[in-house]
Amino acid sequence: MRFMVIVKANADTEAGVMPTTEQLTAMGKFNEELVNAGIMLAGEGLHPSSRGARIRFGKERQVIDGPFTEAKELIAGFWLIQGKSLDEVKEWMKRAPMEDGDELEIRQVFDADDFGAEFTPELREQEERLRAKSASQHAA
Repeated sequence: MRFMVIVKANADTEAGVMPTTEQLTAMGKFNEELVNAGIMLAGEGLHPSSRGARIRFGKERQVIDGPFTEAKELIAGFWLIQGKSLDEVKEWMKRAPMEDGDELEIRQVFDADDFGAEFTPELREQEERLRAKSASQHAA
């Protein structure tokens, strides 16, 4: 099962405060443990919302430039984790080198089988083809 672990933003991340060398070292060590355990698929930090945008859909497509107001509802980074269960991922993420008050949210990523019969063999083939093409374009 795949899980997205969402790092919640805070006032510092939204202000663009960069991590210290010590924080980067601790995070690098933790990420190395995840990679060595074979469960980390990806992980990245995100720029503050002031450098982002949202697109609101309706009759008109509206672009809303950041910053966005509620830091606690924003994302500062993520991991994509492969785990056997939610419990396993929770145990790993409790070890993350986060600061007091920081918050992580863990959400399972849908797999093809989760969609049932509506995800026809043709749609599955298309999804597999697109994933393979995307992976080959980004390899190197």
